[in-house]
Amino acid sequence: MSFSIDAVGVVHPNGQRALAGVSLAAHAGERVAVIGPSGAGKTTLLRVLGAALRPAEGQVRLLDAPPWQLDRAALKRLRARIGTVHQAPPIPPRLRVVTAVLSGRLGQWSAARAIASLLRPSDIAGAHEALSRLALEDRLFERCDRLSGGQLQRVGVARVLYQRPALLLADEPVSALDPTLADTTVRELVAQSEATGATLVASLHAVDLALRWFPRVIGMRDGRVMFDRPAAEIDSAMLDTLYASEGGLPAAHAAAQPSAVSALHEAPFLPPDCP
Repeated sequence: MSFSIDAVGVVHPNGQRALAGVSLAAHAGERVAVIGPSGAGKTTLLRVLGAALRPAEGQVRLLDAPPWQLDRAALKRLRARIGTVHQAPPIPPRLRVVTAVLSGRLGQWSAARAIASLLRPSDIAGAHEALSRLALEDRLFERCDRLSGGQLQRVGVARVLYQRPALLLADEPVSALDPTLADTTVRELVAQSEATGATLVASLHAVDLALRWFPRVIGMRDGRVMFDRPAAEIDSAMLDTLYASEGGLPAAHAAAQPSAVSALHEAPFLPPDCP
């Protein structure tokens, strides 16, 4: 089992409940998309799965380990096996792209090698290969503060590709990308999962990307799981109910009718508004 969470609840410091009794599990190699309106709890769920947030309620097992029962060293080793693509990658602006990508394996390296790599990149070929999968190889030695938002987002993806985690989490990984790059980026995340056997869990605003690339789709609203179904079983009525708090489906998908939902699996990607 790649992960299992049982009756997990999270309440933010301001008293807002982010997750309420969420129970989910996934086997190694599964690909799961999480969709739902803003504030549904998608990011909080991924933080729990990344051992970055300890829930107030429920049980969590990640990669066959109970993270919050481990000592500090064991928890660090567990986190090194989990990779997260953030919507806004937390990359120091003055860092070079090659160093940002190689930092994906800092948790797997000795302290001496990690420090040495920060000063002199130890695997330039490996960083180049990860960046080339995302059409960024020409930015290898660029400083990160000279990249566009979309380029920086792809550097965050390349970092996780280089890391080769056992559990790969992606939180809105294509929000700043154009349609072609968004599709390419999700395809590379899927390819990584297939090549390494990693479990892939991605929260996505673009429902059509979720339906096309992920065999299993979880719909969340108000911190609860509304459905957990094979992508082929999701219809417009389910999506309309899920997004009712936002007045219906995201704009890019609002025109979908029940008879046309299955076509989203093959239709060209229609993204949300991108900056």
